[in-house]
Amino acid sequence: MRTRVHYYLILARFLALAFPAILAGTAPAGAQEPGKIVDQYVKAAGGAKTLGRMQTLTIEGAFTGADGKAGTYTLDAKLPNRLYTELLTGEHSVIEAYNGKSAWHQTATGELGTLTGPEGAQLEAASQIYNSRLVDLKKHKIAAAFAGHAQVRGKDALELEITLPTGIKRQMFFDPQSHLLVKEAGTVGGVDEVLLYDDYHAESGVQIPHRIELHRGGDSYDIAVTRVAINGTIGERVFDFPKKSQVQLPDLKALFKEIDENQKAIDKIKENYAGTRDEEATEYDKNGKESKKERKEFSFFYLNGEEISTLVKKDGKALSDSEQKKEDEKTQKRIAELQKKEAKKEAKEEKAKEEGKADKEEDPGIEVFLRVCQFVNPRRERFRGQDVLVFDFEPNPEYKARKLEEKVVQKLAGVVWIDEKAHDVARLEAYFLSDVKFAGGLLANLQKGTSFVFEQGFVNNEIWLPTYEEAHVGVRVLLVKGFKINMVTRYSDYKRFNVETLATIGKPKDAAPADPKP
Repeated sequence: MRTRVHYYLILARFLALAFPAILAGTAPAGAQEPGKIVDQYVKAAGGAKTLGRMQTLTIEGAFTGADGKAGTYTLDAKLPNRLYTELLTGEHSVIEAYNGKSAWHQTATGELGTLTGPEGAQLEAASQIYNSRLVDLKKHKIAAAFAGHAQVRGKDALELEITLPTGIKRQMFFDPQSHLLVKEAGTVGGVDEVLLYDDYHAESGVQIPHRIELHRGGDSYDIAVTRVAINGTIGERVFDFPKKSQVQLPDLKALFKEIDENQKAIDKIKENYAGTRDEEATEYDKNGKESKKERKEFSFFYLNGEEISTLVKKDGKALSDSEQKKEDEKTQKRIAELQKKEAKKEAKEEKAKEEGKADKEEDPGIEVFLRVCQFVNPRRERFRGQDVLVFDFEPNPEYKARKLEEKVVQKLAGVVWIDEKAHDVARLEAYFLSDVKFAGGLLANLQKGTSFVFEQGFVNNEIWLPTYEEAHVGVRVLLVKGFKINMVTRYSDYKRFNVETLATIGKPKDAAPADPKP
């Protein structure tokens, strides 16, 4: 599945950017006011201890829509990051949910689908906010910045901009007298939402609004809360993709084996292509404000299954002749290293063949995932014009990890899209359920919530090639300083290229353009 390779590629690129930034200095200190506003809210809402004991929250209500039809509203939240919201009017039900691995929705027409990109990240962010209840923002890697004073229903309110680790932002407005939340606004599942809260009453020691005015897209709902349950039982099935829409998983061991074997053929086809890679890294301070942005452009091609890249631009400006010469020399050195490595590998395989032994140097990624993870919520969907198999993965609690690779994978949860016909991964989303320490945390400590996305496109109707990578990383390196970086990588301008012509390091001028569309 090459999942491990792609993840470590993203991680390596991130660390290359992170080390200089960390060692260079510290981020500016942010204002204390946002923290005070949040602390006042937490105290007014019931106190950190009471809110911290909340495992689940259910809010149910009734409304009459603009069309005069009666309906019901349901919100279920469950630690650590589950969320389910439903607006039911007659036979039509609008659902948005995040099950801790993937985000999905059901439209008013009954259409079901997995949410990707910003839409999925928005729903994940909403889940984190509802479940954290703004208690201990630092622990949840949530940043708050004071945005100023605002009017909510004709009264003064204090506005905070809340930023999640993925960069998703949400506006929250607090009453300066009661300190309770009176309004929040943001985009969820690609739809703009505004919620107004009123008529607070204590439920199990927690202040809960009993009137919610929801503006979603062009629709409005005046919801009267009829039931609140705190720490009630909510099963995991509530948040999962509807059972009736799930399919039977194929033999994953056989499927992954086919993907792994197909990768060797893919690696050879990849050597016919060169392209451009744009890399944008954004650093944030503790208040979620952008502190630094850097953009780089590379030309690249493939050799022995590896990506060979050459830096050609920084922040939109071409390198000087001397700088480009140094980059070209680095690339030539990398080519020589890979060729030497391949020669050793071939010699080893030849020796094993002569001695009648099988040289089993497999990419362990496939077997590791099969051992360490369990796979749930299988469904079939369309992705970029192709039919794909989609399923969530999570740690297998019954498996005891032994090797470092197993321990890393066992901390992951996410969702994967597989093209069964092409035998390749079309998209992968994953995040860390807990911190990952390298060298006991002395070298680096990737923080809980660190996430990454890998996406491919079907090029020239013959091969899936990388099109997009995204990483949202919280890290502490060398015990010096922790900070956040979001990195987005876009692949484009794929052209046919003869890898045997290695004298030209930059993008081949005589290369034939490839059609990147499915």
